Amino acid sequence: MENTTKNIMIVGVGGQGTLLTSRILGGLMESAGYDVKISEVHGMAQRGGSVVTFVRYGKSVAEPIVEEGQADILIAFERLEALRYAHFVKKDGVFIINDQRIDPMPVVTGNAQYPENIIEDLEKSHTVYSIDAMNEAKKLGNQRVFNNIVLGLAARHMDFTKEQWLKVIEEKVPLKTVEINKKAFLTGYGE
Repeated sequence: MENTTKNIMIVGVGGQGTLLTSRILGGLMESAGYDVKISEVHGMAQRGGSVVTFVRYGKSVAEPIVEEGQADILIAFERLEALRYAHFVKKDGVFIINDQRIDPMPVVTGNAQYPENIIEDLEKSHTVYSIDAMNEAKKLGNQRVFNNIVLGLAARHMDFTKEQWLKVIEEKVPLKTVEINKKAFLTGYGE
């Protein structure tokens, strides 16, 4: 096991499942024998507010917080959240983005404009993988599992087996949702 600490950020808005996703990631890394630190940073915790979670893992992890410019992977459940936290990503870091627009309050009230071409602009300086996970989740019949579709896409760019992911999803999601969440993960994974 190398001594390098890996840094993952999960960003979204309240109610999108960022906390469950961080627990799945943390469980996966612990089961693989890594030291794991998870830190949840809430903006406005109600639905619509920004939510940030840091997951750090390695042989030995001292700090739970990811510093600016240190994230290896940024998983964003909404386009604007990816842009908002882009400065945390390393130069060779990767963005995994749910291609969805959720207008924040300043845009809703007309006090701000929602930026155009967010994904295209991020692609100019970083590796970006995006998916319309909400649309894929609707096809599966349950919009709430879109976060595991995004996680499936992220999993393709991480060093864990599909079986390891599926096992921890079984352990972390509510029992009655295990099958739909596994199906969602595999959709994002590309199967």
